[in-house]
Amino acid sequence: MAEQGGPGGNQRSAGGRKMSLQRCETCSEEEAKYRCPRCMKYSCSLLCVKKHKLAQSCNGVRDKTAFVSVNEFTDLNLLSDYRFLEDVGRTADAAARHPTVHSPTTKKLLYCLRNKARKCNIDLRTLPVGFTKRRENSTTFNFMEKKFYWHLKLIFPHCHAEYTLKGVPDDRTLADILKPYIDPVESDPVVCQRLRMYAMSPQSDVQILMKIENRKRNSLRYNELDASRSLLDNLKGKVIIEYPTLFVVLKTLKKDMVVLGQDATEPAENSDGESSSLSSVEEGEIRDSL
Repeated sequence: MAEQGGPGGNQRSAGGRKMSLQRCETCSEEEAKYRCPRCMKYSCSLLCVKKHKLAQSCNGVRDKTAFVSVNEFTDLNLLSDYRFLEDVGRTADAAARHPTVHSPTTKKLLYCLRNKARKCNIDLRTLPVGFTKRRENSTTFNFMEKKFYWHLKLIFPHCHAEYTLKGVPDDRTLADILKPYIDPVESDPVVCQRLRMYAMSPQSDVQILMKIENRKRNSLRYNELDASRSLLDNLKGKVIIEYPTLFVVLKTLKKDMVVLGQDATEPAENSDGESSSLSSVEEGEIRDSL
């Protein structure tokens, strides 16, 4: 009598031989032995597992927050949600107990940083300890030079590339910041090869965007920045969660990235306090505590 197997759709015969009801979705030749916890793709071997991860840009880690319809919701999904909430609770509690949270020096430095930003007409907001962006942020203010040295993240969505810069002076223009990445002459050869699509495009097609933080999650909009102006000038009048994140896009390929002011039906401002907090949570994903 055959014994029913696990979620991979396998059966085991009376003799103990494993029989698969699915074929490998990578090579389409061998019987499937594994199923990816994240994208649920079937694979027959370690080689096919690696190929599928590379082709699908899949990390193989189960998405604990993936949507599950009511009709498909099982006791296992309920248990998974319960454990996820327990993990979040433990992480938040560990972050709240961290000594740096109540450190007078830390509070003083953050207050000073926000105060200096406010004087530059920048609404700089910081997240609690335990949030990823709080740990990453290396932004400082030099009192002798009277300028910021920003932690900056550059995202090139068309090439699925992301770079983090530290200590970027606020008087540096965005064009100079991007030169080591997409300039055909001055950029690093390895980086330029990865960002070839940008380097080969005319400069007039390159657009620098920054997400507007004080908006509701279902109303995502971007500000267009001026590459010829300094980083400080571009950040004035904007809300920054920990540090700036710039999206470098090509106008001809840009999709689903609505720029504020280019849509006639879109209001110029949205100061909804609730939306601000939603944006903060979205960008400050909680990871394992320090």
